[in-house]
Amino acid sequence: MNQTAVVTTFLFLVVGLLTSQNSDSVVVEAFSPTLFGTITRSRPTASPVTSRQNNDASTSTKSLSSFALLMGRAAAVRAATKAKTDMKKAKTNAAFGKKLIMAVKQGGSPDPAANRGLADVIKAAKAANVPVDNINRAIKKASEASVGDFSESTFEAYGLGGASMIINVLTDNNNRASADVKSTVNRRNGKIAEQGSVLFMYDRKGKIEVPNAVLDEEALLEAAIEANIEDFVLQEGDEEGSSIVLVEPSDCAAMYDVVVGMGHEGAKMSLAWISKAPVECTEEDFDKNMEIIDSLLELDDVDSVEHNMSN
Repeated sequence: MNQTAVVTTFLFLVVGLLTSQNSDSVVVEAFSPTLFGTITRSRPTASPVTSRQNNDASTSTKSLSSFALLMGRAAAVRAATKAKTDMKKAKTNAAFGKKLIMAVKQGGSPDPAANRGLADVIKAAKAANVPVDNINRAIKKASEASVGDFSESTFEAYGLGGASMIINVLTDNNNRASADVKSTVNRRNGKIAEQGSVLFMYDRKGKIEVPNAVLDEEALLEAAIEANIEDFVLQEGDEEGSSIVLVEPSDCAAMYDVVVGMGHEGAKMSLAWISKAPVECTEEDFDKNMEIIDSLLELDDVDSVEHNMSN
């Protein structure tokens, strides 16, 4: 082979190598196989820069997916919380509707000035943010002949891990209420207790709940003395930064006025059973007991459920 042929073959070889950058494997056959044979060159599937770019893109995609998933969960939590709040509000309005009707019938008058029991229920309803229209409608409805008589009753039950419960019922059909309460407790491994076997471990108290405020005990004491309230207990509320005042049931309305007079117009009042000996359950038992309570509160005839768990 002369010199010109060698140079020409070498140039074709170089051109072939340069034009093969988009191939994963390069095979160049020289014009003179006897001189150069077959040359094969393998190239990396991706340069370090390309690999890093791919990793960045993958990380970005995962981050976006995680963000979307997080936002979806947050929306679901908000929706569930709103639904629970709406259900609680509807439950409160319905319960006070029954209590107002019962107060009118028991007191014999739709006039709160002549019916002290009705006046107290109206005050409690307003404290619980029941709309005035709902209050007036319930009072008017009480005089209708088609409206049944509502009565209060109490069921006692045992939960798991030493927990006990008092189930307060307000109904116009005792047989229905009894069947619903018993089946709800039994289905979730609770047990209906004999009358009086749980109740003696609780005290009946007036309860004033003050959200978003820590009451000053000395100031409250001075105001309570002026209102002729002999005894009360001030304790922390269930929510951080809130307070609860416990008094004798007969002093509940007066203490409510005292608290509101101190500037806490968002206070709520009610009568409640307060445990004398709270117990702390395991987390598992607590969750199961709360399932029983939540299921009971979904029943139309159940007004409230109190328990002795300190968790």
